[in-house]
Amino acid sequence: MMRKTKWQLNLLSIIIGLLIIAPILYALSLSLMTPAEISMFPPRLLPSQLRLDNYQLALSMVPFGRFLTNSLFVGICVTFGQLLTCSLAAYAFSFFEFKGKKLLFIAVLATVMIPGEVIIVSNYLTVSQLGWNDSLKALIIPFLTSGMGIFMVRQFFLTVPKDLHEAAVIDGCGHFQFLTTILVPISKPVMASLGIYVFINTWNQYMWPLLTINNPNRRTVQIGISMLQFSEGNNYGVILAGALMIIIPSIIVFVIGQKRLVDGMISGAIKG
Repeated sequence: MMRKTKWQLNLLSIIIGLLIIAPILYALSLSLMTPAEISMFPPRLLPSQLRLDNYQLALSMVPFGRFLTNSLFVGICVTFGQLLTCSLAAYAFSFFEFKGKKLLFIAVLATVMIPGEVIIVSNYLTVSQLGWNDSLKALIIPFLTSGMGIFMVRQFFLTVPKDLHEAAVIDGCGHFQFLTTILVPISKPVMASLGIYVFINTWNQYMWPLLTINNPNRRTVQIGISMLQFSEGNNYGVILAGALMIIIPSIIVFVIGQKRLVDGMISGAIKG
């Protein structure tokens, strides 16, 4: 009976998985078709033959190499920046006692509830006054920390026994040493989870790069696909080819780190 139930659950999981990735698979199929095949009615599900013309045309229309490099650089900088600042802030909220600690933490959590669209104008005016427009600094520095990241890491740090911290202090271990040599190694699940989440979010940013970057050499992949859509508005095969090339890195990161992503999300649920 248990084997039958397990088989049914596996079958259900496969069906749900296929339904979820069906749009991506169909987009892949369309990206290999000619414009005539895409316009056929009833629609074709598979191309008559595998063609990479749309991918070659997409690469020749816009400098995807430059856009990919910019997005990777911004994504890596923001990810490591948030891991650093969030772990330091979470350590302070977990192991330090100071006046106004709870009020300050509530203020940090309040930033999570503010939609990005509400502060986008004020942020734009700030980076403009600092002269960061058309610079990758405008895409990196405003996102080097986040309230959600501080909350995630703090929740995990609260599960660490206080006795471990007290024993380390008695042995002469300073705060920074305790954080880097003890806490960070045992916090790999939540760190990996936060890193994957931040990288994917940064990679998929569109509105903020569109607002702050006008220099073609500083644009990211999401802006690049909009340029491709503008220049090849009726050639959906080329547009889909560019879109698929853009989402491949984020899919790879998610597939590789999905187990750590789930582990990190639930790791702090033991103690609040």
